[in-house]
Amino acid sequence: MHVRARMLTGMNAFDEPEGINPRGTVLVAAGRGETADAYQRFGRRIAADGYRVRILPDVTADLAESFAEAGKLLVDDGLPAPRVVVGSDTGALFARTLAARGAPGLDGLVLAGLPVQRAPAGINLLSWDAELDARTGCPAHRGVLTSSLFSALIPTELVGLIGDVTVPTLGLHGADDPISPLDQAAPAYPGDVTVINGGKHDVLNDLSHRTVAATVVIFLERLRNGAAIIR
Repeated sequence: MHVRARMLTGMNAFDEPEGINPRGTVLVAAGRGETADAYQRFGRRIAADGYRVRILPDVTADLAESFAEAGKLLVDDGLPAPRVVVGSDTGALFARTLAARGAPGLDGLVLAGLPVQRAPAGINLLSWDAELDARTGCPAHRGVLTSSLFSALIPTELVGLIGDVTVPTLGLHGADDPISPLDQAAPAYPGDVTVINGGKHDVLNDLSHRTVAATVVIFLERLRNGAAIIR
């Protein structure tokens, strides 16, 4: 089956294969400096399982516009429920903030690589090679990362919790994440965290990307079928 890809203004879109009824919608919120290219593989894989995928590049480039765009997509009658926001790094903070604000139409979250409020000392001084090593060991993903990403500060609007997160949430974090160490990041997740052994910061796109994508699909299916959260 062929996944249909479409280009929308400022983002990428992947639709379910022809002949398949859509099972829900996944909105991907990219983190600091990330283009939509970083989530092409993830988007195609999730769409192949029958979900419509929409990718917002670097939501921190213009937070107000990103919140407005996400808000429109979450109430778009043309996008089937459940509607879940997936975010990595500051994209995860963005998704968590949407939920804490009670965004209409939001049915669940997948949060990956939540950044700690205070980055480890010297993180902004990493060389490009060192930053790649901190992000991922996957050769394909390393090939789509083209510029330094973590020199950008975390916007104050995304730091800390703004209200309670009550929608079902899947947390994903790499056990070997040097950007956001697990012991510091775990308390920031609203619920349990699935730890990926050997995983680095870009856990959605790291060497275990197939296992992680399968875990996401299981969460989506359980949410679709009325289960509260994956365990």
